[in-house]
Amino acid sequence: MTAQHGCPFCDGPGGRVVFEGAKLRVIHAEEAGFPAFYRVIWREHAPEFSDLDAADRVLCMEAVTVVEQCLRDQLMPTKINLAALGNMVPHLHWHVIARFEWDSHFPAPFWAAAQRPAPVDRVADVQALLPKAEAEMARRLALLQG
Repeated sequence: MTAQHGCPFCDGPGGRVVFEGAKLRVIHAEEAGFPAFYRVIWREHAPEFSDLDAADRVLCMEAVTVVEQCLRDQLMPTKINLAALGNMVPHLHWHVIARFEWDSHFPAPFWAAAQRPAPVDRVADVQALLPKAEAEMARRLALLQG
């Protein structure tokens, strides 16, 4: 599988890079109202999860698990949302989103209409915890990729 011209995840990082490895990267996505929105992006262009061989599928899901666990440990969210849609960007990536009962869309999905404004102070509280969560993500992801 090679890079696909015009694919935003082949052409660039797709957000602020938290971890860059040989096979995947983790980025923090700038999504208004969702301070802890991450993507695990497979490095090579692959439209579907089944395009990966068995070992790479395991590595990819272990990376998703690491991101989820670090968010749970550091942020104590109400829920973690995982999604691999790929309808808008057909390059294999997983959304890992820490959700809170106070967020603008909860309990609806992040792509639904907002139900309320996100409280600025609570968003700032979560943002203040992200450096520690991201440092732990990077440490643990590096161990995964040897």
